[in-house]
Amino acid sequence: MNVFYEDEGSFKVASVMSENPGSLQVESNSGKRSKIKTANVLLRFEGAMAGFMDLAQAAAMTLEPDFLWECCGEPEFSFEHLAREYYGHAPSPIEAAATAISLHAAPMYFYRKGRGHYKAAPEENLKAALASQEKKRLQAEKVSAYVEQLKAHALPPEFSTKLDMLFYDPDKNTLEWKALDEAAIATNLSHLKLLESCGAVPSAHDYHFGAFLREHFPAGTHFAEHQAMGLPDNLDQAEVAAFSIDDATTTEIDDAFSVQLLANGNTRVGIHIAVPALGIGVGSELDAIVMRRLSTVYMPGNKITMLPDAAIAPFSLLAGEYRPALSLYLEIDPELAIVGSNSRLEAVKIADNLRHEQLEPHFNESNWQTPSDYPYWTQLNFLHRLAEVLEQGRGKADPNRAPQVDYNFTVEEGVVRITTRTRGSPMDKLVAELMIHANTHWGGMLAEHDIPGIYRAQMGGKVYMTVNAEPHQGLGVPQYAWNTSPLRRAVDLINQRQMLALLTGTEPAYGKNSDALVTAMRDFDLTYNAYSEFQNRMERYWCLQYLIQQGVQEITANVWRENLVRLDNMPYVTKVHSLPELAPGTRVLLEIKRIDPLLMELDCRYKATLEG
Repeated sequence: MNVFYEDEGSFKVASVMSENPGSLQVESNSGKRSKIKTANVLLRFEGAMAGFMDLAQAAAMTLEPDFLWECCGEPEFSFEHLAREYYGHAPSPIEAAATAISLHAAPMYFYRKGRGHYKAAPEENLKAALASQEKKRLQAEKVSAYVEQLKAHALPPEFSTKLDMLFYDPDKNTLEWKALDEAAIATNLSHLKLLESCGAVPSAHDYHFGAFLREHFPAGTHFAEHQAMGLPDNLDQAEVAAFSIDDATTTEIDDAFSVQLLANGNTRVGIHIAVPALGIGVGSELDAIVMRRLSTVYMPGNKITMLPDAAIAPFSLLAGEYRPALSLYLEIDPELAIVGSNSRLEAVKIADNLRHEQLEPHFNESNWQTPSDYPYWTQLNFLHRLAEVLEQGRGKADPNRAPQVDYNFTVEEGVVRITTRTRGSPMDKLVAELMIHANTHWGGMLAEHDIPGIYRAQMGGKVYMTVNAEPHQGLGVPQYAWNTSPLRRAVDLINQRQMLALLTGTEPAYGKNSDALVTAMRDFDLTYNAYSEFQNRMERYWCLQYLIQQGVQEITANVWRENLVRLDNMPYVTKVHSLPELAPGTRVLLEIKRIDPLLMELDCRYKATLEG
């Protein structure tokens, strides 16, 4: 006796060795013995077992599910009953088994209602299932065609409207993503490199920039049309002429300086800050832009300003104009001690906008003490000597400190130039120390008058933002509130509003325990850090482009730690797997093996250890 039975969703045949209540001991053609449940047996038959399943499978292939569905009627039925109806006689074991196999293989046509029992699918359900099956077939064909095109490094035309999704926010249910994933596995390429090989990535720069814009500027970087803002005409005009110091690309000129000799032999130094808070009211359309963007975004060769030109131009401290300014005046005695100070809102005449490139030859580390006929040498010399005193007063002067280097990126028509400038150069120190003093002083005034502000603090090595006047240990000051870049940072604009309220005796824009102040602080902190990370990323990108454009094949570097090195003449740290164990600071020569600006990868091989 043989049995045709179902086992875990498939059909099998075996000969019966013995039978017990509820179970059978059977042996397959291969000689394997098993115990099966009696309930799983669909058919018992005599005769040869060899070749039974092959014959049954072949017979099942001749049965059309459409015709069987039309024959079976609406009530539930067994496979044997349908076999009898179909063949017109008592079915042979092969015919009965073929019918069972055919029914089991067509779940869209026949719903299973128990072992060996089925019910025909309703007509509407069947039509829907068949349509879905046809849709899947067509989709599979389309995916297959996409895969072949991608493997041949050709971009299917349909992908052109889906690149943003494929690059930045993959939808794994789409046909395009499924095809890209399959083709990437077949070609052993990452998804991004495969798209690049198909010409889908116009440039690595646009890819990285696009990722940033998608996250932080989904509506684009453009501004709506804004009318030019008018300047207040009721401010007292200062008796000084001020000058600013910025690089050539700066359009948002926030700060300027003045130096005036007093009759008592002292010198009055003015720190003048642009006052956009006079024209950007809380809750206004421009204020909404500020609180959305929160900061100007910087990157080599480009920037995204926090404010539209219509708001920048009237308040930027441009040469030849009287501009509103929040001024901090410091009275300095001949020993360079601060003997008095006062703050005021006024209109200041801007005499000149000095640029780093033009100023550097006349005022640098080697000649700042040597009298010169440069028009601003006397004022610059005095301000630099004052800056050194201010640095000493913070406890941060260290003549033995190794000089640090800042890197400037100039990008013109896609060609990058990287230049260096020693941090702490006379003009850098001059600007930095006066800004630190102004931010410390005005932060102290807010705290003294119990007016809320946003502070940048550092305790235990951790830098954080707070609405409390807490020390900044890194700078060596009792409190530090950004006030000096209100055209470029939302926090500075907020603090400036509070300072104006203090100076004019009006109600502060942000009161005690202001939720708006805390929310703005938190949003700014997150956004400012994200912008800074993007700037660093784009600087790394342009470092790689520089190596490509210059055809650099070997480069020197300093070991930073373990297998990390800092490349010379650019702000780039990379891992060198072949680097032997060397002390930090060791100079090495590296061979450049591969540069990939798209994946931001630089593959270097250690060549030699250098002397010195």
